[in-house]
Amino acid sequence: MDHFHNNDLEYVVDDPFGDDLFREDEPQRNDDLDDVVDSEFEDDFESSKPQTDTSAVEARNGKDIQGIPWERLNFTRDKYRETRLKQYKNYENLSLPRFELDKECLEVEKGQTFYDFQYNTRLVKSTIVHFQLRNLLWATSKHDVYLMQNYSVMHWSSLLRHGKEVLNVAKPIAPTWQRPGLLSKSLSRVQISTMAVKENLMVAGGFQGELICMYLNQPGVAFCTKITTGENAITNAVDVYHNHNGAMRIMVANNDAQVRVFDAETFASLNTFSFNWSVNNTSVSPDGKLLAVLGDSAECLIADANSGKVTSSLKGHLDYSFASAWHPNGQVLATGNQDTTCRLWDIRNLTQSLAVLKGNMGAIRGLKFTSGGRFLAMAEPADFVHVFDTQSDYVKCQEIDIFGEIAGISFSPDTEALFVGIADRTYGSMIEFNRRHCNFYLDSIF
Repeated sequence: MDHFHNNDLEYVVDDPFGDDLFREDEPQRNDDLDDVVDSEFEDDFESSKPQTDTSAVEARNGKDIQGIPWERLNFTRDKYRETRLKQYKNYENLSLPRFELDKECLEVEKGQTFYDFQYNTRLVKSTIVHFQLRNLLWATSKHDVYLMQNYSVMHWSSLLRHGKEVLNVAKPIAPTWQRPGLLSKSLSRVQISTMAVKENLMVAGGFQGELICMYLNQPGVAFCTKITTGENAITNAVDVYHNHNGAMRIMVANNDAQVRVFDAETFASLNTFSFNWSVNNTSVSPDGKLLAVLGDSAECLIADANSGKVTSSLKGHLDYSFASAWHPNGQVLATGNQDTTCRLWDIRNLTQSLAVLKGNMGAIRGLKFTSGGRFLAMAEPADFVHVFDTQSDYVKCQEIDIFGEIAGISFSPDTEALFVGIADRTYGSMIEFNRRHCNFYLDSIF
């Protein structure tokens, strides 16, 4: 990631709608919602739903899924989308010619619907500090989502339609674990730059090189520290994974060109790998043996996950990379780049990419496969999330068209839900989509 001064950072994001065109006073939150349990009767649910939220019933009746009142504006949604596509400027680090890039990109069949809109809530709102980092939303089940909102990590229950603060980092943080040799220390006000939630463990990184680890079923922060104190010490990515022996590990990628590995049970520091450029993202293969390393380079690296030794270099991207994901079969790696593409690599033949998927406007900031590998979600910095069907060789695609900066995307582990975090001053929200199923057996009833 480019070097920048991170003093006095604020949680701000450019308003994509501009000039307060859509600004409106939000109704007060309905506190009675805390006691509302999911109902089988849609009418009862609709009557208790906050006015700021949008349900599937309302969307089917014509309401915009984000609640944007297009009927009161001087332009239509289609006209604004057309203007957005023309005026949006994608951030670039490397000015390289791209005239041949479109020729490489796969021609896809858009218009598929793999996931239907289910609910949009503004009771919890994703926020991002830096425009390049977007791993700020994680689903641990189809009913449980964790996201960053200002100086808090929030838990959203899609079953109860209720948000709850899990961690507040605006105040000083003291670790609850104290062991000899453990490099844990108290932290003051932290601005979270990235996070990951897996197997009851939440890990967050900060703009001053902080690392915070918290068990979701235990009070307080188990472990926290500053892993680096450089001027540009931002923690760009964190990951929780199992190594080749099955032991759970935490991997931390930093702007100081270091990748650090911690034991997820004892939080002991196990290893440090050094690279020639700032590391923006890492991901470990499903078998725990290979490590993808991406950062301030047009090349992506494959390294041994145990030793950090580089074994391959992936060439094809034209700019810096910020996202990666492994297919559950371990044979395909997806990498997202500021050249507005995602490249798919066959790990058995890395001489060239298997396919190139193109975004509409901006860099590819988020990539997630479903647990079974059927779908790949690809998020741009703003407005678009693309869901590809891997069984069609990525040719069939659902395009989710919204307005706002995308703070994170996450499938539920059972693949039944897809969550998208939107960062915007007025329409910041979290959107839930549910897997569409075709029950052909019902045809025989009639």
